[in-house]
Amino acid sequence: AAILSEKLGVPHISTGDLFRANIGDGTPLGIEAKSYIDAGKLVPTDVTARMVEERLSQDDAKNGFLLDGFPRTTEQADILEELLSKKGEKLDGVLNFEVSEDVVVERMMARGRAD
Repeated sequence: AAILSEKLGVPHISTGDLFRANIGDGTPLGIEAKSYIDAGKLVPTDVTARMVEERLSQDDAKNGFLLDGFPRTTEQADILEELLSKKGEKLDGVLNFEVSEDVVVERMMARGRAD
């Protein structure tokens, strides 16, 4: 995703990066997300969507963006469509990259995660 965003000249917006940045900055959304992460739970869709919405409002995303990790569900896709519609925008395209479980485990282990 990072290579593609560089070639397209648009920001690569990863939900994992959004979580880490918001938690690191101590934002209200970061504090809320951290409480779920610390409890071993998934961050709820509404929290993730609010982070994505805030990020998409930044200047560098005005001419396009590449989302990584959002949307993951039909509900999240509907929310994204609504967020963009409020701004008078729409998606130009969607790419879905499928990765084998072995590669996912390898990447998680490289990040120091065992879950």
